[in-house]
Amino acid sequence: MPKDAVPLPPWPARLPRFGRVLLRPVNSSDAGMAMALATDPYVCTTGTLPLNAGEQEALAWVERQQGRHSEGRGFSFTIEEQLSGLAVGHCGLWLQHPAEGHASAGYAVVPEFRGRGFAADALAALTSFGWTLPGLDRIELFIEPWNAASIRTAGRAGYAAAGIRRAYPLAAGERRDVQVYAARRPNAAD
Repeated sequence: MPKDAVPLPPWPARLPRFGRVLLRPVNSSDAGMAMALATDPYVCTTGTLPLNAGEQEALAWVERQQGRHSEGRGFSFTIEEQLSGLAVGHCGLWLQHPAEGHASAGYAVVPEFRGRGFAADALAALTSFGWTLPGLDRIELFIEPWNAASIRTAGRAGYAAAGIRRAYPLAAGERRDVQVYAARRPNAAD
């Protein structure tokens, strides 16, 4: 954990769930899901998963996700379809500014499972989990204006447009303008 990081609350005793999904810790069986996510060039610009990752690269990504909580960065989850137990994607709640009561969230669904509402269910579960964390009162999403599917997902999960962030840094080192969508803790003071 970086020396200035604030220890995170523990993992949830009850795993977050909503609709058809369960959010669970990332494990080594998720390498196949990671390789499927890595076929989408856009997904690879937003995180540390290399484009067209092979098995070893996918396992290294899994290990990085498993370390996010102990590093003080946040909570990294696999999105699992509850009925089948299939890993259909990944999401995370990132707590870079816990003293300010802010976090950010992100999500990605494997291409073959898109368009079925898994992302919206996962974001709803992730957001509900976020409100169980002491002091957290705002969760933000950073979505590129062209990403209509992600904008619909944000709206379905109760997020509202909250401005533009210019030159937002992506994981691959690029900077892009993004639309900010935000959710506030229910009953949070304005």
